[in-house]
Amino acid sequence: MSCSRRQFLTRVGALVAVSGAAGGVLAQTLNINGVRYGMIHDETLCIGCNACMDACREVNNVPEGVSRLTIIRSEPQGSFPDVKYHFFRHSCQHCDDAPCVDVCPTGASYRDAANGIVDVNPDLCVGCQYCIAACPYRVRFIHPIGKTADKCDFCRKTNLKAGKQPACVESCPTKALTFGNLDDPDSSISRMLRQKTTYRYKLALGTKPKVYRVPFKFGEVHQ
Repeated sequence: MSCSRRQFLTRVGALVAVSGAAGGVLAQTLNINGVRYGMIHDETLCIGCNACMDACREVNNVPEGVSRLTIIRSEPQGSFPDVKYHFFRHSCQHCDDAPCVDVCPTGASYRDAANGIVDVNPDLCVGCQYCIAACPYRVRFIHPIGKTADKCDFCRKTNLKAGKQPACVESCPTKALTFGNLDDPDSSISRMLRQKTTYRYKLALGTKPKVYRVPFKFGEVHQ
């Protein structure tokens, strides 16, 4: 019996609905280890050197032509010689209410209940690109070799697994990145959130992103 791609995705989605529904509820409400990882990008410290991008690519074996992390430089602000640039981190926000997870027909996109990281299981991904279309931050891509959805995973399978900080955090020469457990009031990230003014990108969408930003001091903050 022949089966179109659409029919295949529909049937697979139905098969994972029962197990996926229970897992989805768990992922939305519980963190097994009391851990919910997040990150702060201090835009007042970032110099746009791209060391974070290079480290991410090397540690996670990201092929040329795609990127899990990009630093976007603004147009020059101010007059010579006092010119400033705003450097914006473009990467997965690891949303607590992630649209990419909601639309995935196979359960490949998921939020890990143990640590809050939004990730992709390549063994379940069929490359339908629904998650890419649903992500309001436009940070997902199809891996040119694996042909499955890919993005930042906070170095979950590499540095975190080895007990290290994410590659971008370790490589930043100005310490513009802070990573840690948002649910631990004594963590470095929780302390910084209490001390500094921060914003989150596209917060009004209700995605509950876990990447915070210390705003650039010059010009406007665009959300």
